[in-house]
Amino acid sequence: MKTSRIAAAAAVLLTVAAAGLAQDAKTAAPRKDPQAQFEPPIGPGAGQAFLKTFEGEWSVERNFYPPGGGAPRKASGEASQKMVQDGRFLESNFTFHQDGKDSTGTGISGFDPKSGLFTTFWYDSRSTDFSVRQSRDPFDGMQIVLYSVSLKGSHGEGHESRTVSFLEDNGKRLIHRQYNMGPDGKEHVLMELILTKK
Repeated sequence: MKTSRIAAAAAVLLTVAAAGLAQDAKTAAPRKDPQAQFEPPIGPGAGQAFLKTFEGEWSVERNFYPPGGGAPRKASGEASQKMVQDGRFLESNFTFHQDGKDSTGTGISGFDPKSGLFTTFWYDSRSTDFSVRQSRDPFDGMQIVLYSVSLKGSHGEGHESRTVSFLEDNGKRLIHRQYNMGPDGKEHVLMELILTKK
């Protein structure tokens, strides 16, 4: 009898203590992120929603058009694309097969909802340089248009190029085309990637 009274009293004390802790948790000030004062967090926007449609496993056809003309050089490959960093960036990993050799490349694509602009970084096993591209006009909801950004020692230094990326066939085909300025002062397709969803 005495033991059951002690147990009941202990249960009451635990219940009261738990209620007090719960109340303290409700009234406690939320923890502040000191970094947010200098770098406020930004959530995904319309550009991230578009990039998300690029997710998945893809078969790849690469066509390189020599500047002097002639038949394009072709390569096949695969690509795996996924959103990373809580849906803020698209990570793209490519493998290309050409002339009995494989090469790989990785792209990181981001979008700034404040400016409406995309920025991409590309690096691959063929070079130690980065290719950096950025849009100039706000996203139109249909395609991504990027221009080369000149960094010392990076791809594209000394000449400007433009890339256009868009979806076809209800999102089952993703086309990337790179245009470079030719000697005649006109844009010509230099490289084309055709991705078909597996």
